[in-house]
Amino acid sequence: MATSSSSSAAPSTSAARVEALRARGVSILDPGQVFIDEDVDPARVDPAVTLYPGTRLHGRRTFLAAGAAVGVEGPATLVDCVLGEGASIASGFAKGAVLLRAAKLGANAHVREGTILEEEASTAHAVGLKQTILLSFVTLGSLINFCDVLMAGGTARDDHSEVGSGFIHFNFTPWGRAGDKATPSLIGDAAAGVFLRQRRIFLGGQSGLVGPRSVGYGSMTGAGQVVRRDVLAGQLSIQVARAVDEPLQRPLDARVRPVAEKNVAYIAQLRALEAFYTQVRLARARRAGRADLVVVYQEALVNLGVCVTERVARLKSFLREHGGAPLPDPPPLTDTPESPLALEGTAGETDHVKWIKALADADVARAQAWLESVAQGVRSRMLSA
Repeated sequence: MATSSSSSAAPSTSAARVEALRARGVSILDPGQVFIDEDVDPARVDPAVTLYPGTRLHGRRTFLAAGAAVGVEGPATLVDCVLGEGASIASGFAKGAVLLRAAKLGANAHVREGTILEEEASTAHAVGLKQTILLSFVTLGSLINFCDVLMAGGTARDDHSEVGSGFIHFNFTPWGRAGDKATPSLIGDAAAGVFLRQRRIFLGGQSGLVGPRSVGYGSMTGAGQVVRRDVLAGQLSIQVARAVDEPLQRPLDARVRPVAEKNVAYIAQLRALEAFYTQVRLARARRAGRADLVVVYQEALVNLGVCVTERVARLKSFLREHGGAPLPDPPPLTDTPESPLALEGTAGETDHVKWIKALADADVARAQAWLESVAQGVRSRMLSA
């Protein structure tokens, strides 16, 4: 089982480092077509990992748990990536991404910092992600670009939220001197979504979503449109664009506060997810003595911290640009109230999804109220000014 401990003396060449991994039991199908950089710690690569021809591994954060596979369909480069048990990337490039158990990136993936795919979340081919969080089972089709999105919904592998192929989340607006990226979108949420009991969401293909937006559980958006307005829970939404022919340069006073509120709502959900990882996922992994899960969850928390920092910075930049009142930073994670979930005696079930799905309804209700209180605390702190 791979752990976070560091090796003593790394071999001096890639070929020697490849042989060192093979000596640990790592399956490397063609050693001559695999590159291992000198900053990769071999102790963070489990012996039950498979590296296919064309694999390139870089970065001190890189961690591959048992059953992980890299380059299943073609060349793949990982930089500071963390793959949990049975996770895989078919081909492409990923930097700073964290994939939990059995999560999958399809062929020609292009994934950047701050991205998290939870258990069995997946993408098809040619998907670009940055600072995107897909909760368990969420599935993306092909030819999709998602940046600054949190998506949840669904209960199982055969009942999951999904995005049709050819979808773009538009995360940049050109207003002002240099434009802004105060545009994160919530498709579902973290406070309810982590308990895997919400209705699935479907976003139709050949479409787009102009952030910042929100989409409620149990909703569907039709194919072939650009969604510019929020979608409430349980709705079928087909939005017709209105004709616009007006000056490009105009005041945005009426738009500033709603944009700020949506950004704060997104930050609040990130903070709720941080609390869940810290007090539930990580706490259970430590109780169970699962060093591999501890590493994966800690690295996921790093990515969540990156996302929070980025969202706060983008919001502050937007407010400065458009004359909005400055907002305080969100409260630190250390101020989060304690989880009501009893973790004693739960270490025997290390499959997180099975454990979550087995929780009693009353426990879920209390835990969801806890996460909603975490999010509300962030909103109250930041919007009180």
